[in-house]
Amino acid sequence: MTDYSKYSFWLETSGDDLTPRPALAHSIDVDVVILGAGYTGLWTAYYLLKTNPALRVAVVEKEIAGFGASGRNGGWCSSKFPVTPAMLERRYGRDAARALMLAMNDSVDEVARVCQEESIDAHFHKGGILTLARGEHHLPMLRSAVDAYLRLGLGQQYRLCSAGEAQERVRVTNICGALYASENASLHPARLVRGLARAIEKHGGVIYERTEVTDFEGGPSPRLLTPSGEVRARQAVVLAGESYLTRLAKLHRAVLPVYSLITLTEPLTAAQWAQIGWQNRESLASCNYTVDYLTRTADGRILFGSRGAPYRLGSKISDGQDRHAATHARIQQLVLEWFPMLEGVKFTHAWGGPVGMPRDWMPMTEFDPAMKIATARGYTGQGVSTTNLTGRVLAELISGKRTALSQLAVAQRRSPNWEREPLRWLAVRYMQNAFLRIDEAGKQGRPKPKDAALAEFLGRH
Repeated sequence: MTDYSKYSFWLETSGDDLTPRPALAHSIDVDVVILGAGYTGLWTAYYLLKTNPALRVAVVEKEIAGFGASGRNGGWCSSKFPVTPAMLERRYGRDAARALMLAMNDSVDEVARVCQEESIDAHFHKGGILTLARGEHHLPMLRSAVDAYLRLGLGQQYRLCSAGEAQERVRVTNICGALYASENASLHPARLVRGLARAIEKHGGVIYERTEVTDFEGGPSPRLLTPSGEVRARQAVVLAGESYLTRLAKLHRAVLPVYSLITLTEPLTAAQWAQIGWQNRESLASCNYTVDYLTRTADGRILFGSRGAPYRLGSKISDGQDRHAATHARIQQLVLEWFPMLEGVKFTHAWGGPVGMPRDWMPMTEFDPAMKIATARGYTGQGVSTTNLTGRVLAELISGKRTALSQLAVAQRRSPNWEREPLRWLAVRYMQNAFLRIDEAGKQGRPKPKDAALAEFLGRH
């Protein structure tokens, strides 16, 4: 039997029995069947059952609830969205961009509300996000972000901090300034996802674990196919497997599985925290293209995550990719660069996993009432609160009980497929390399590489 506690510190400390629930034994009929027991699938099930307790809802999961990104992420419950406010404004206009940003704020609070209502101890802490300019070259990015929020009428939630003000919050090397965003929280992701699974069962839903979905079919009688039978749905089939959807032939190019890797320190001493500060447990980030995200855990550790693990040809996903020695070593070195007072600190955990990146970087929800197929996906690592929003949108689209949520820019849209191989491998590996070179040039005070404009263009398109 697989030891699921080995996949992340979060699963190890979830406080839950990770023994798989019973697998599907034979074909069944339900009202709604959901592929995937991660955040997207579980939030969708939760809101469907809250709206209609008589609904027969089944969730089918290849491993266990929280096996994927829901049980391995950086612990941010963030109002940040994978597409920047400026880009949202250009694509959809001011009013639509503002509505989506406000909905993301509400999603952070909604996660907290459900945790309280369902007695889920997810270590929810609303400390905000502090995005650090670690070099003068990062300051224009922060100013541009503030300008975009001001145009959307959201300036009261964001504040530019001087280097001194940022250092008062957390003592990190090379800080030139920061942007503080108040409407953000951190949490224990596995406690959330495992608690959601229990809440769904309490409300009448059924979760089948260790049950692989091999195919799906839409139409008047939509269904999921598994080796032990099919699950036929009267109302809808929901495809909520995020990056793992690429394992289905029909969705192989729907998203790009990009690995995000994490390292974790031992619990720090009171003396070490006194040197660092960070008393409000803000989520920390830099402006690097290669992405840095940090969390101070409830038990006093530093979690540091980053991208950089190489994309594999054919959108390969495997347990062996969860750990990449060179990338994890680089992340551990970054911990000491940010916090040199921690020289000699022990690292107790290293893990990783794939996040689903859509071709247009924009998360999507879609329900085709003729085919009775629904889906939500494409969070690019910003899924803890975004999945709450898309789960509510999907529940509305499926039930037909519409509110303003169904009019948001994420609703009833489809991202284009990624290019066929080897084109996407060539493009993605080029971008990964180029972003590393851009970040390194900025760190050393050198001009951007000559091909930076091309890499930045590809990163937006």
